[in-house]
Amino acid sequence: MLLRLSRVAALVATLLVVLVAPSSAVSSAQQCKSTGRLLRYVVLFDAGTSEQSAQQAVGSACGTSIAFYPQIAVGIAVSAEPRFAARFGLARAYSAQAETVGNPAPAELGSPAIPSTAARLPAAEQQLVADRSGQQWDMDMIHAPQARSINPGRREVLVGVLDSGVDATHPDLAAAVDPTRSAGCLSGKPDQSPAAWSPSTSQHGTHVAGIIAAADDGHGITGVAPGVRVASVKVVDDDGFIYPEYAVCGFMWAAREHMRITNNSYSLDPWLLTCSNVPGQAVAYTAVQRAVDYATAHGVLSIAAAGNEGINLANPHQDVRSPDNVPNPRRRPVDGHCSVLPAELPGVVAVSAVGAWRIKSEYSSYGQGVITVTAPGGDRAQPSGPKGNGCVLSAIPGGYGYACGTSMATPHVSGVAALLASAQPKTGPRELASLLRQQADPLPCPAHQDDPSAACTGDTDNGFYGAGLVNALRAVSVRRD
Repeated sequence: MLLRLSRVAALVATLLVVLVAPSSAVSSAQQCKSTGRLLRYVVLFDAGTSEQSAQQAVGSACGTSIAFYPQIAVGIAVSAEPRFAARFGLARAYSAQAETVGNPAPAELGSPAIPSTAARLPAAEQQLVADRSGQQWDMDMIHAPQARSINPGRREVLVGVLDSGVDATHPDLAAAVDPTRSAGCLSGKPDQSPAAWSPSTSQHGTHVAGIIAAADDGHGITGVAPGVRVASVKVVDDDGFIYPEYAVCGFMWAAREHMRITNNSYSLDPWLLTCSNVPGQAVAYTAVQRAVDYATAHGVLSIAAAGNEGINLANPHQDVRSPDNVPNPRRRPVDGHCSVLPAELPGVVAVSAVGAWRIKSEYSSYGQGVITVTAPGGDRAQPSGPKGNGCVLSAIPGGYGYACGTSMATPHVSGVAALLASAQPKTGPRELASLLRQQADPLPCPAHQDDPSAACTGDTDNGFYGAGLVNALRAVSVRRD
């Protein structure tokens, strides 16, 4: 399961340039024609642009500023002017929503309320009292029960769950969710009201949060790091989309709230692979990269799912379904300029999935030099026992459910990273990423590979598993500062 998906370079302002209105901007608001759909836009500005200058530039192009992040010179605007992007500059303004123009709106298409990279969750199993830990084969695989007996994680460690919202009333998560540091990002601007960050149509975020930090209380399930706290940062809308403005807001909120880790069990919409050399997509790519870079520079380690399309991300040739917010997504040729975001951005830990047999899940994307580590995501073709379905059990609103996907693998890694941060409280994101590699159990490429196009390459650090399978016990055994 994966909602949709990022490298590190600090954002350095070498010149303070005050942005002036685009040369093509109109001179009067009376020339604006509000005849189109009201759309949101991500807008790029020059480093050093003031909020006032940004608002003036947006207004001159017939838009309204919703949010402005001066730290990264990225703004969020809305406009019903069909020519807003052209007036502002196609190299600086982009609307992911605009891809649906001329097509039915996503809600009319019956779009899923959970990301396409995540398997659909079943109805909740109403067993809130029984101990379900015996069904958590995934936790046994990474030695989580032994690890939490040594160090369950520190409450000072906050993990941001950038997802579809976390149910803070679930018995397994009530003690873990920090409502004072949670926020909704569906306008591009953080909103701390509980309604903004709570789940509405999707169980996905609650399932992810349960894997990270469900309570160790003898009831239900237990997470990798039950002693840490989580913040619900809602970046998935009710149609199941994660647009660039949502992600930018989420990463900037994580930095503001001093989160140690963000879990990103999604890939960015509407393009499965976002291309840095394609107009429009390049704006989205740059905006999200700036936000990730800023978060990293402010102590946040971002961990992200590689995706469920079985793509060789190290050498992509085809985007199999983009844009995904239209009735009939198409295939298109791509190259090395095109990446799954945020997983392939610098500084982000990219996670692949394995099943109960410790073999790469059939659906999991991969790539030499792309995958950092792997973790249990489940695979129905690798049943976890006589009665197991091969998927991962976790909390969902109202009970529990099973799901498979790199969305499930990623929170296992986030949980282990939280344990590392608990054991090594002075480490920064780069050091945590290095420790994740060091504590992993190497997994060799499979001896027999039926599909030559999906060949695993590399030795101890290979395209299927990166540095290997995360090991929670080893994570809590490292020297404490």
